[in-house]
Amino acid sequence: MSEPPATRLLPWVSPDGKTCILLSDGRGESGFSRVADRMEDVQLEMADGLLEHAADMLGDEAATDRQLRYLGQQLSAALRDVRRVAESRGERAGR
Repeated sequence: MSEPPATRLLPWVSPDGKTCILLSDGRGESGFSRVADRMEDVQLEMADGLLEHAADMLGDEAATDRQLRYLGQQLSAALRDVRRVAESRGERAGR
């Protein structure tokens, strides 16, 4: 008997906000799996850059309410991405 396919939480959602999952043989060697790996890396790099920008902006007394609201929205989106990456990597590490 063959083993059931492994599932992987992908680092993005569908256009309507639904979870995207990759079914694979579990070896993580598919091209699509490598795309997902790179996307996770990009999301983490972007979150790092945003944190640096946030530190600068929060220290700038000239920052407007509108700029700070936009920063908060971007930080929220980045946190969602980082949480999804952590969840996905945690699931894969548990195998």
